[in-house]
Amino acid sequence: MTHNVLVVDDEPKLCDLLASALSQNDIVVFTAGNGLHALKVLETEDIDLVISDWRMPGMDGPQLLAEIKNRFPQLPVIVMTAYSTVKNAVQSMRNGAFDYIAKPFDIDELDITVSKALQFRDILKDNQRMRAELDEHQQIDSLVGDSPSFRRVLSAIDSVRESNATILLTGESGTGKEMVARAIHKHGNRADKPFVAVNCAAIPEGLLESEMFGHRKGAFTGAVADRVGRFQQADKGTLFLDEIGEMPLALQAKILRALQERIIEPVGDPRERKVDVRVIAATNKNLLDAVANKEFREDLYYRLNVFPIPLPALRERVEDIAPLARHFAHTLGAAAGKRFSGFSAEALQAMARYSWPGNIRELQNCVERATIVASGAEIEEQDLPAYLFASQPTEPGALVAEGSVPADLEAALAEVERAYILAALAQSNGVQAAAAQLIGISERSFWYRLKKLGIHVDKIVR
Repeated sequence: MTHNVLVVDDEPKLCDLLASALSQNDIVVFTAGNGLHALKVLETEDIDLVISDWRMPGMDGPQLLAEIKNRFPQLPVIVMTAYSTVKNAVQSMRNGAFDYIAKPFDIDELDITVSKALQFRDILKDNQRMRAELDEHQQIDSLVGDSPSFRRVLSAIDSVRESNATILLTGESGTGKEMVARAIHKHGNRADKPFVAVNCAAIPEGLLESEMFGHRKGAFTGAVADRVGRFQQADKGTLFLDEIGEMPLALQAKILRALQERIIEPVGDPRERKVDVRVIAATNKNLLDAVANKEFREDLYYRLNVFPIPLPALRERVEDIAPLARHFAHTLGAAAGKRFSGFSAEALQAMARYSWPGNIRELQNCVERATIVASGAEIEEQDLPAYLFASQPTEPGALVAEGSVPADLEAALAEVERAYILAALAQSNGVQAAAAQLIGISERSFWYRLKKLGIHVDKIVR
């Protein structure tokens, strides 16, 4: 492997001598006559090692060392000095030098010291590369699956990640919409900029405008200081608008303007501000139905639906349940200080039979519980939560008896929805927030369904 070494010394003959000696070992040598010149070389060349004199006019060795450690902290520096005192050597090492050599020096000694420094540099580079690969692996690994339906999702992500197009992610709650949004951001052209996520259903309607666009001090009661909104926080980066279908109509017009003109106006501030934001929206609702029912603006829908990516429910990608479960067991087990070899065949079969109304989020919660209670290296069937083995939720294909069709589809669907909600409430002992999390929907959406279905919740539901 060829390395680039920068020799810094105000004696040209010494620079030439070192260049001649080092170039015999697959080393490309750059030279600089002083510290300032050396910094210019470092800004333009990929240098692996600096060998610098201790005493030089202008910027001397200690000053150059300090500047290198500040600007290029992982770049090793070997200090040369004709004043081979312990004091200079110790001082240079304390200030971050890799090593030092004394003038006049032996060429063999120089070769050994340079070889060690370059090995150190190679290790640091390998570590950086491995960390980058691990980070990328973790991001991609969070999107686990090889089913045909999920491969289509991965293909769509790959197609759109480098663009700035607005994306609309659709699918049931718990299908991993935020995970996909983060993967698009991480592997796109804004990866080094902010990713800001907003759950439109979790913020009270009266505060949503301020949350999105910010406000000036005194704009309303409680506005005791200026606040920067989510659009400005995500400037140059990505803004993820989760559950966009829950956004109030009154605010949708302002969101539309922000998307069309890239201009926002904080509450109580007449001054407009430009923003450069890539928007990814997500919903578990049918927005076209919401448009037809006058619950969602048609112009905003088409502005969001530039590049739609539908996410399949987990029951539509059964072959991905086992690898997802193994992934969660590995990551969650490691966090708990446990190491699992996998799942028993019976456990995998039980998970494959279940229909997972809460999708990936429910599967993750299931595996997390299993990693807590499991005592062996393999997660067994008895380690899984009991509700997996209760009367199984009705499969979509079995909702209709053979040869029959429900007279009222809405009523039939409402009964299925009621059954899921009552089962979740029973399992959570009537704690609505826990029940909502169990079936993978927001608390606000859960409350809406309770009201719609006329379900009264006591403290304990039996």
